[in-house]
Amino acid sequence: MPEATGSSLLYFGPWYRKSPFFEATRRYGATAYDIYNHMYLPGPYADVEEEYWHLRNHVTLWDVGVERQVEIDGRDGFKFTNFLTPRDLTKCEVGQGKYVAITAEDGGIVNDPVLLRLTKNKFWLSLANSDTLLWAKGVAVNSGMDVDIREPDVSPVQVQGPKSKNVIKALFGQKALDLGYYYFLQTKLDGIPVVLTRTGWSAEVGYEIYLEDGSKGEALWEKILEAGKPFNIRPIAPSEIRRIEAGILNWGSDMTLENNPYEVGLGWLVDEAKKADYIGKAALKRIKKEGVKRKLVGLEIHGDKLQVWLDEFWPILANGGKSIGRLTALTYSPRLKKNIGYANVPVKLSKLGTKLRVSTPVGMRDATVVRKPFVDPTKDIPKS
Repeated sequence: MPEATGSSLLYFGPWYRKSPFFEATRRYGATAYDIYNHMYLPGPYADVEEEYWHLRNHVTLWDVGVERQVEIDGRDGFKFTNFLTPRDLTKCEVGQGKYVAITAEDGGIVNDPVLLRLTKNKFWLSLANSDTLLWAKGVAVNSGMDVDIREPDVSPVQVQGPKSKNVIKALFGQKALDLGYYYFLQTKLDGIPVVLTRTGWSAEVGYEIYLEDGSKGEALWEKILEAGKPFNIRPIAPSEIRRIEAGILNWGSDMTLENNPYEVGLGWLVDEAKKADYIGKAALKRIKKEGVKRKLVGLEIHGDKLQVWLDEFWPILANGGKSIGRLTALTYSPRLKKNIGYANVPVKLSKLGTKLRVSTPVGMRDATVVRKPFVDPTKDIPKS
């Protein structure tokens, strides 16, 4: 059904799925929707900088039901999941999560999910925006392993911001505050089955609540907002500003199937001493030895605040005006008072301090390669 919103028109059709929180997001004023994993992802409810400051100073609620889960179970569940990723899952406990890369035979990144180990042989992959369920099913066909692979009825929301601990304690009690970073617990909230994780996409203190019964979406949403009222909670969109400041990458723009972990600064996701075989192992070993030809770098774009949205990959130019790469992410950081982003460039132009130029819709801008993350490089904030 079409719906006018300002100068734009939203068209909600049955070919894209809606999260269990979708109607609540409309009721609370989401002004736009993106498409992510074949679902509607709510955009901003208000000005993006206003939402950014609320995230930094208070607590926020996000509908991220688009983070679909691939559930891997069965007798060979561990062996199969360990075969999908360069991370050594013998180092992942039951009740623990890991940020992982799922790699192809050439080392390309299929997805970069958060992995949760629910039992010895049962895992969830909480996905970025690519069809990893189909990838996993395809790998399983001729693997000779005994696994069950499906998409469960699981939809997460995120509670993010410095006051998120207060909200989570009000909902789940002291036990929730004992969770370590990237650990989780399975529990119920007034009879609603959920998995509570100490994770998030904001680089602030935060949690994700994985709803395990889609019929309870409205009830869960309202319970969270009610518990958060004393702490000034409000729904917002996932913050592009905050994720870029934090060096968090977005699959589909900052990395794709064409990129390997070493190119985009995720080489630490490759456990080079891992004994078990996995898809892409030989290719990644060769890439590590030979070195990469391109790198994803942090970029500061000089001049006044850029008011335009990055709806295309802007060309990056070297001396002489030759196009040598592209800008993959852009934002204006209100705290740094700078235009910042990521760029994919030849490795010889990736050194800190390298001067480049960016072709923007409002003219050429000078830029400098800088260190990323731009803020809190040791992730002390989300671990606190």
